[in-house]
Amino acid sequence: MSIKHDTRHLYLQVIEQIKKDIENGIFIEKQKLPSEFQLSKSLGVSRATLREALRILEEEGVVTRRHGVGTFVNPKPLFTSGIEELDSVTGMIAKSGMRPGTQYLTAELVEATIEDRKRFAVMDLHNLAKVERVRTADEEPVVYCIDKIPEGLLPIDQIREADSMFGILEAYTGKSISYAVTHIEPIGYHEKISPILNCEPEQALLLLKQMHYTVDDEPMLLSSNYFRADKFSFHVLRKRV
Repeated sequence: MSIKHDTRHLYLQVIEQIKKDIENGIFIEKQKLPSEFQLSKSLGVSRATLREALRILEEEGVVTRRHGVGTFVNPKPLFTSGIEELDSVTGMIAKSGMRPGTQYLTAELVEATIEDRKRFAVMDLHNLAKVERVRTADEEPVVYCIDKIPEGLLPIDQIREADSMFGILEAYTGKSISYAVTHIEPIGYHEKISPILNCEPEQALLLLKQMHYTVDDEPMLLSSNYFRADKFSFHVLRKRV
C-alpha cells in the first residue's frame, strides 16, 4: 500500500503503517518482516526513509533488527507499569491477571561491602541477608531478583516462606515501604541471568536498581531486579515545570 498521499513526513507514515499491520495481524510476533527492498517498494518510499522508520521502531521496542539477518516483530509486553508507581513484582504480575510465583535460588548472610554500607547509610553494618530469586508468571520465568536486607531485620530461615519481600518486611518489622529511589539500566545478554529467564540471545534485559525506604526515610531493602524487556514495559509521567 502506497502512503505518499499523506502530507506528513514519510518516515512517520511508515511507522504508523507498520504498527497498524502488526495490530491487524499482517505481521505477527517474532515474524521476520519482508526485506527492505520489498517493504520499501510496497510502501512506495525510499529505503533510506524505511531505514529511519525501522530505527525509530527499534528504539520504541516494536521491532528488533539483526545485522545480516533481518528485522523481527517483538512480542508485546505482558506487564506495563508507571515507573512513578511503586509496586512489588508480585503485584505487577497479579494485576495482569497472571499467577505470580517464586523460585528461590539462594538465601545467605554475606559481608556488607563498602558500597552497601554507603547505600544503607550505616557504616558499621557488618552483614546482609542476600536473597536471589526467580519470579514467575503462570510458571514462566520473567524476573531475576537480587535483594539485600540488613542483618537482623528478617529471620533468614523465614524468607523462603514469602512471595512478596514487601509483605514479609512489613510483617516482621511493622514498617511499610513508602518509596524507592530507582536507577534503570538497559543491558544486553547476561551470561548467568539470561539463560535462567529463557531469553533469546538478542533479547535485552531491563535492570532496576532500587533502594526502598520507609516513610521515615529509613533504608530497608536494596534490590536489583532484571526484567525481561520483551515482557515488561515501564513508562513515566513527566510534567512541565
